[in-house]
Amino acid sequence: MDNKTENKVSFWNSLKVKIIIILLTTILIVMMFPHGESIESNVSVGSIWINKDLIASKPFRVLKDPKVYKRQVEAARKSVYPIFVLNKNISKTVNDSINDFNKFLLLTIDYQLKNKNVQPYTPQFLTPNSFNVLKQIRQAQLDDSLKTKSLNDIFKIINRLSKKIYRRGLLDRDYASIARDTIFLRVGKYERVVLARTYFDDANVKRFIQSYLKSQLGDNQKLITAVSEYVYHFIAPNIKFSKKLTKEAIKAAVDKIPLNDGIVNENERIVAKHDRITPEIKRKIESYRIAKGGNISTLNLIEQNGGKFLHVILILFPFIIYIFLFRKRIYHETSKILLIAITILFVSALSFLVVSVDVSVPLKYLVLVPVAPMLLTIVFDSRVGFYSAVVVSLISGGIQGNDYVFSVINIVAGSFAAYSVRDMKNRTQIFRSFSMIFAGYFFSILAFSLERFAPIQNILIDSSFAAVNALISPALTYGIIIFVERIFNITTDLTLLELTDFNSPLLKNLAKKAPGTFTHSMTIGTLVESAAEKIGANPILARVGAYYHDIGKTLTSEMFVENQMDNKNVHEGLLPEESARLIINHVVKGIELARENNLPEEIINFIPEHHGTMLVSYFYDMAVEKYGKDNVNINDFRYPGPKPQTKETALLMLADACESASRSIEDHDPKKVENMIHNLFQQRIDNGQLNESPLTFKDIMIIKDSFLSGLIGQHHKRIRYPNQEKMENEISSESEE
Repeated sequence: MDNKTENKVSFWNSLKVKIIIILLTTILIVMMFPHGESIESNVSVGSIWINKDLIASKPFRVLKDPKVYKRQVEAARKSVYPIFVLNKNISKTVNDSINDFNKFLLLTIDYQLKNKNVQPYTPQFLTPNSFNVLKQIRQAQLDDSLKTKSLNDIFKIINRLSKKIYRRGLLDRDYASIARDTIFLRVGKYERVVLARTYFDDANVKRFIQSYLKSQLGDNQKLITAVSEYVYHFIAPNIKFSKKLTKEAIKAAVDKIPLNDGIVNENERIVAKHDRITPEIKRKIESYRIAKGGNISTLNLIEQNGGKFLHVILILFPFIIYIFLFRKRIYHETSKILLIAITILFVSALSFLVVSVDVSVPLKYLVLVPVAPMLLTIVFDSRVGFYSAVVVSLISGGIQGNDYVFSVINIVAGSFAAYSVRDMKNRTQIFRSFSMIFAGYFFSILAFSLERFAPIQNILIDSSFAAVNALISPALTYGIIIFVERIFNITTDLTLLELTDFNSPLLKNLAKKAPGTFTHSMTIGTLVESAAEKIGANPILARVGAYYHDIGKTLTSEMFVENQMDNKNVHEGLLPEESARLIINHVVKGIELARENNLPEEIINFIPEHHGTMLVSYFYDMAVEKYGKDNVNINDFRYPGPKPQTKETALLMLADACESASRSIEDHDPKKVENMIHNLFQQRIDNGQLNESPLTFKDIMIIKDSFLSGLIGQHHKRIRYPNQEKMENEISSESEE
């Protein structure tokens, strides 16, 4: 890692960044709290008012039920007729255009009739056939021998037709596109209500043109078609829909609807202690809260927001202190702080959304509070999960209007959620989470409902919504955990459990190429798991770390005595320093192999830390004997480290030494095993190998007892079979009857 990258990592994990995350989280939560009003407990219809009598300190208007107001607004909108405006100038403009084009058309046709070789001109709005019909009429008009109507006669018919159309009026909308049968027609300063079908629409005016021309021109369909095209081109609507005026009329109608339907005078009682909350009382309480908040000055608003900020900080502060004092590994990694902040914000946002939806059903029980403690328990531990349950429940209760009951119910359900995933064995534990979360919600709801004399119907409805929460929360948590692991580079117990599968490529290769090392790793896994449970370490992490700590030996398995099946020691032909280098190299190669196979960093740490900076003493002593102490560089025989940094890696260091040494004891006398464990522990303590781990002297005593019982149990005595000595020393040629 270069200096630039190191500086970025150092800045990201600095105290300044952590403070910024905490402040931003607090500010965002404050923005979700109820705004501009004095914050009092929210109430629900059917519950009992358990506070003292609520007396109005000022007169205020009682707001209407939002549903009633919405219905009245919708009715007001529908009561407004679409507004159309009559433009009297359209008819004159159209008639002038027709007359001007009549003259132009006569000149065009006459010119073409006189000049046969001239390229014929056809107006774009007329089809060639229609234009030819009009041309033929003009030709007949000039030819006295043919009796037919002249173009001048036809133009007069067109003028009369246009006047008839505008005498009635032409809409710019089809009947079907007008919302109502009746419209509001504005003519200058005057308005009147008329039926829309009083006027032509586009389809009707086309039919009228065809009908009128047929009555004037007979059954000559070609002529009727030609003249229809000609007339329709000039006709334009003179009654146009005004979107602006209609919107203004709708707004005016809506504005006339009052927002309130009553008034409460100063010193009037709003609700008495032990009264049941009815819809009317609830509206009065909500109206009073808004009325009290409506007169807040800028100074009071700043004061209130400051109070909210302090409120949220006080909720978060114990959690922050706990992480700082007792969860240093979380505190030192900003990404983990960010994960906790995002989780709290997620639940807070859900609570805010629920408050924003004004419905009569208890949507607040759909706030997925259990997601936070479940997720953080799986990622970290149950204590962090429990603290998060308390924090998100209190914050959600604050967003709900300082709803004490809501907070307590979610603290109980959230705690149950955290404990349901405390010891993850497999993903099927989701079913246990379902039942425990629902139990937490149900019994909490039941307790408060009985206390408030709530009807059984309300209890069942609340419990139904809580049951939906109990189903969604675990499913969502288990669904997003894989993304959390990838994004925040976190290893959970679920991932560790997957790594215990012996079919994983690394373990299969270890069992195949280094069977002795594989057996040694499995044995150590059992030892450290048992000891880890007793000292409060992570037993799954310890076991998985033991499984993979020696994977580097698969590359040169014959260099290690546990894999030398033919009793041939390859080190007999090597110099001491060469043997030491090969032995030490299994750590370096193990780390490379682990990274190639994408093992989590928490597991990779076991590979170098389980040896710490210990000496390969056997070959060091051999080198000293051969070359003299002054001629031997001790660092050439020392593992690169680092020393164990966690309880789990320290456990593995101790177990690795004890398990290997126990195999060399011929007579597994408990006293001999106990002395051996004590001496190996003392060597590592004296050598300073445990100085950087969080193990205490009490932990070490517990580990000694655990290892002693484990190692004695593995090498317990068995009864010898009859003729066992003979069976051990020769091969029988006869089978027993």
